[in-house]
Amino acid sequence: MAHYAEIDATNIVQRVLVVSNDVTHATPDGSEDEALGATFLHDLLGGTWVQTSYNGTRRKRYAGIGYTYDAVRDEFVPPGWSLIDGVWTPPPDPEPLP
Repeated sequence: MAHYAEIDATNIVQRVLVVSNDVTHATPDGSEDEALGATFLHDLLGGTWVQTSYNGTRRKRYAGIGYTYDAVRDEFVPPGWSLIDGVWTPPPDPEPLP
């Protein structure tokens, strides 16, 4: 199974769906072809689709709703994270409630 994130015009992940291996394993050697899954979802539902993976082998981390797809770095970035001196930094901890 292959997982694909739908991104909007600002590269924010809207949803993540699973595509059967029957769709993505259409290369002569049986390996996965990312473009086949993205095209399948686009033809079925519209939108722009980018593959993601649980183990981080594609695009550094698994995409979640609200993540941003950084096309320059070809990776998904969690909400609130910032790139500081080339290092992704998490958002600061919120102030504790009084």
